[in-house]
Amino acid sequence: MRIRIVGAGAMGRGIAQWAATAGHTVELCDVRTEAVTAALDFVRSMLDRAVQKGRLSAEDRAATLERLVPLDDPWADGPDVELVIEAVREDLGTKAEVFGRLEQALPASAVFATNTSSLSVTRIAAALKDPTRLAGLHFFNPVPLMKIVEIVPGAATRPEIPPALTALVEGCGHRAVTVADTPGFLVNHAGRGLVTEALALLEESVADPAGIDRIARDVLGLRMGPFELMDLTGLDVTAAVIDSIWEGFRYADRLRPSYLTPNRVAAGLHGRKTAHGWFTYGSDAPAAAPEPPVTGDANRPVYVVGDAADSGAAELRAALAAAGTTVETGADPSADALVLVPVWGTTVAAAVAAYRLPAGRTFGVDPLPPAGRRRVLAVTAAADPAAARDARAVLARASEDDGEPYAVSVVRDTAGSVAQRLLASIVSVAASIAERSLATPADIDLAVTTGLGYPVGPLAWGDRIGADRMLELHRALHTTTGDPRHRPARWITERAQLGLALTDPGTSPGDCLG
Repeated sequence: MRIRIVGAGAMGRGIAQWAATAGHTVELCDVRTEAVTAALDFVRSMLDRAVQKGRLSAEDRAATLERLVPLDDPWADGPDVELVIEAVREDLGTKAEVFGRLEQALPASAVFATNTSSLSVTRIAAALKDPTRLAGLHFFNPVPLMKIVEIVPGAATRPEIPPALTALVEGCGHRAVTVADTPGFLVNHAGRGLVTEALALLEESVADPAGIDRIARDVLGLRMGPFELMDLTGLDVTAAVIDSIWEGFRYADRLRPSYLTPNRVAAGLHGRKTAHGWFTYGSDAPAAAPEPPVTGDANRPVYVVGDAADSGAAELRAALAAAGTTVETGADPSADALVLVPVWGTTVAAAVAAYRLPAGRTFGVDPLPPAGRRRVLAVTAAADPAAARDARAVLARASEDDGEPYAVSVVRDTAGSVAQRLLASIVSVAASIAERSLATPADIDLAVTTGLGYPVGPLAWGDRIGADRMLELHRALHTTTGDPRHRPARWITERAQLGLALTDPGTSPGDCLG
């Protein structure tokens, strides 16, 4: 295939390298000829590095470079061009002008694709005489390494174009997902669940950014915490995406932004690129502060709230007993016992009131099985600090067969826990995408694991917990907080009621028409 790429910046050069390496002839052009020269030099250096590392033969390097054709004029005639990929700046007027001029220069058979990450594909296509020829083809940077591409049909896109683009993408070694032309498309939309809930937790002073990141990594198993991620991406970029997706979905509560971001953006606290964000970087960065040492009495007896049917309580009792902790089994805790409440969408304060527990020595514990060596202790406003230190010491203990002691985070009592709220939001946003038919469940999970690097897709993650258990969590969060952002998605409610997996697309009316 002969492909013309208009725009030789970071995205354009990456797409050019990707397509040429896969065997396609690529015309690379830009209104600035020096940009094309720089892009070709960059691609050449990347190919040289691949040869040095043994990932590419010298012959394949030479053949790839031969397939890269620099063009001085983006609007040159191209009778053999089959596909145009536009990778210019994110401005509707600029993109419309580019495609308008290309429409005059290239044959009607050439398919047009825009690499927009935030603009409406339909609105870009509307500037064309033939809007049916254009679709979105959204790559992620760096293109050769980020092996996911979003195929975005506009409202007028011909039906044969998305499958053709999918075949191209997968033939070049990447994975393609098809998503409706809606704000954020798929990856950016699905990614809002983590960062918006992390910001909400910070608003409520449940934990600080470093503490939330530790829990995200060590309990949920994410490679990066949400605040590390915002610093890497740039808070100016992240905040703009959060706001645009929220506005695009008509101010949906599930996607609500935080009041914390505008002032930080205005102050230039953008993250790594400004050396200051949620954390400090560069030569001025202080050494990472170690977690406070465990100083309490690890031999205090423990009483775990929950009956025999409560799996979280039973698992906690068993783990503590295996570590040598005295776990009381009576109807009520003794006068010296620490009281631990495995919370699931509820608060420790509510348990204290409901069961008349001693407020000073009652604490919450997250029953989610941690991905790493971390447990989380929730403290109320009435907690005795000395008792809290003892509870932290108890939770840090591990059995002889269980390895190293646990790190124990201490957070403010909130509905559920930090990890539960992050997970609930991730699953909820994905479920809302599925119930709107913006993408298939399989594509949602593929896009999130490949594009965002999550350890498992959000719907499959919810299935690990169980649809009924996830519904219980969302209902408890919604009831406890009264915040509509936690309202259970219909996708979760229905599948829990029907005994279906969250990854199951289910039966549609169209399936029943013969």
